[in-house]
Amino acid sequence: MSSNHSQVLLHVVFEHAAGYALFAVKEVEEIGMLLPQVVEASVLNVGKFSSVVNLSAFFPFKSAQTALENINAISEGVLHADLKLFLETNLPIGGKKKALLGVSDAKLGAALQEDLDLSIQTGGVVAEIIRGIRLHFHSLVKGLTAQAASKAQLGLGHSYSRAKVKFNVNRADNMIIQSIALLDQLDKDINTFSMRVREWYGYHFPELIKIVSDNSTYCKLAKLIGNRKELSEESLEALEEITMDSAKAQAILDASRSSMGMDISPIDLINIESFSNRVVSLSNYRQELQEYLRSKMGQVAPNLAALIGDVVGARLISHAGSLTNLAKYPASTVQILGAEKALFRYWGSPSLLGVRMAAVMAGQGWIGSGALKTRGNTPKYGLIFHSTFIGRAAAKNKGRISRYLANKCTIASRIDCFSEVPTSVFGDKLRGQVEERLSFYETGDAPRKNLDVMKEAVAEATEVAAEIKRKLVKKEKKKLKRAKKLKALAEAEGGEVEVEQPNGDSEAQENGVTPKKKKKKQLAEEDVTTNGVEATPAKKKKRKIDSVEAEPEVKEVEVEVEKKKKKKD
Repeated sequence: MSSNHSQVLLHVVFEHAAGYALFAVKEVEEIGMLLPQVVEASVLNVGKFSSVVNLSAFFPFKSAQTALENINAISEGVLHADLKLFLETNLPIGGKKKALLGVSDAKLGAALQEDLDLSIQTGGVVAEIIRGIRLHFHSLVKGLTAQAASKAQLGLGHSYSRAKVKFNVNRADNMIIQSIALLDQLDKDINTFSMRVREWYGYHFPELIKIVSDNSTYCKLAKLIGNRKELSEESLEALEEITMDSAKAQAILDASRSSMGMDISPIDLINIESFSNRVVSLSNYRQELQEYLRSKMGQVAPNLAALIGDVVGARLISHAGSLTNLAKYPASTVQILGAEKALFRYWGSPSLLGVRMAAVMAGQGWIGSGALKTRGNTPKYGLIFHSTFIGRAAAKNKGRISRYLANKCTIASRIDCFSEVPTSVFGDKLRGQVEERLSFYETGDAPRKNLDVMKEAVAEATEVAAEIKRKLVKKEKKKLKRAKKLKALAEAEGGEVEVEQPNGDSEAQENGVTPKKKKKKQLAEEDVTTNGVEATPAKKKKRKIDSVEAEPEVKEVEVEVEKKKKKKD
C-alpha cells in the first residue's frame, strides 16, 4: 500500500466457526467507486477476489467450547477477550495512517469502537467484501479445506442451537408460558361454547338460564335433563349432585313442568347433548391444566407464586418472555407490565417514550406536536391489578399498594431466578409485608422493618434449603447403593448359573452370557457343522474354559458380599 496520509487502511474482521480472520483490503477508494464490478466479478471469482483482499492474521479456536463462547459473545454484541487480544496484536492501531475496521454486525462494531477506540464501518463495501470472504474463506486461509470448514460450521451450529434451547433449562419457564396461554384460550373457548349451549338449549328450556349461572353446571344439566318433559321426581337426586343445592334442584324441577319453551326433536337433543359433553370435558381439562400450572409455578417460581398467586405470576412471566427477563425488569416496569397500550396512548410514540419521561421528570414538560393531548394520568397498574391486594385496597391507596406490590414482585422473581434451591419462604414473608402495608394504609399500624423481615426469611430459607439438599443427597446415596447391590448380585448370579447350566442359547441369554461369547459359540458351531464334524467336543472344551475363567470372578464377588455383611453386623 502507498504511504499517503489521505489513504485509509481498511481491515475487515471475519468471524468463522474455525476462528477469527483479519483481512487487509487493497485500494479502498477504487473498490468504493467500482462497487458493481466488485459484486459481479471480484466476489464470485477467487483469483480476482484474492487481488482485492489479503489475509493478515488468523486466530484458530482451540476447542469447540471456545468457539461456542466466542460466538455467544458475538451474537449478544459483546467483545470477547480472544477477539480483543487478536485485534490488539494484529491491527495496526496508531501511527500516521488511519486504521478503519470493517465489521458485519453493528452491535459488535459499537463494542469495538468503545473498547479499542477504532473507526468502524459496516454495510456498503464492507458487506460485499465479507460476502466474498464467506464464499472463498477456505481458499483464502492456507491449510483449511472446504470439508474442514463445513464440519466446523456444522459442529458449532449444533452446539450453538443446543445451548440456546437448553438455556435456563432447569427452570422450565417456557412450560409456564405455554400453560397460561392455553389457559387463557380455554377460558375464551369455554365461555363462547357455553353461551352457544345456553342459546341453543334456551329455545327448549329458557327458565334454566335464570336458575343456573355457572357455565359448566349449565352444560352438565343440559346433558342430564335432555327433554324437560321427561324430567321426574326420580332425577331430583342427580340434579342435586350437579347443582350442589337442593333448593336449586327443586326449582329446576318445578320450572320444567311449567316451562314456556318450544318442543324439541330427538335429533336436536342429541346434538345439544354431544356439544354439552364437549364443553364439560373442556372444563375438566381446564381444571387439570390449572393444577399443572400450580405445580410448575411451585417448581420454577415458588416465591412469586406465594406472593401474588399462580395465575398472575404466570402472566407476568409470560408477558416478560421468561423468568430471567422478568428478574431483569425494574419495579416500575413490573408495575405497568400489561398496560402498554394505555401508556403509549398517553406518551405517544414508543420511540420517544424515554425522551418524554426524562423531560417530564426534569420538570421541563414536553413541547412538540402530539404531546400529552389528553392530559390524563399514566396507568397505575397492569397485570398486577388482578391481584387480591389491589382489589382490597381503597381507591386512594390503589396506586401506592400497586407500587409496593410491584417492588416485592421484582424481589421475588430475582430470588426465584438466581437461587440454587427454590423455596417459598421469601414469597411468604413478602406477602406478609404487603398485608402489613395494606393494614397500615387502613388502620395506621406501623409495619415491621424490611431488614428484620429479610433476616428472618434468610434464616428460614437456609434451613429449608439445607433440609432439601440433605434429602436429595440421601436419595442419591440410596440409588447408588441399590445400583451397586443389583450389579453385584447380577454378576454373582450370572457367574454361578453360567457354571451350573452351560447348555442352551436362551439360558445363556437369561443368565448373563455376553453377546460376544454367544457369537463365538455360534461361529464355532457353524464352522464345525459345515466341515461335517460333530459339535460336542468343541462345545465342551469352550465351556470348560469359560467356567474356569468365571470361577475366580464369582469368588471375588462372594468375598466382597461377605465383607459387606460383616461390616453391617
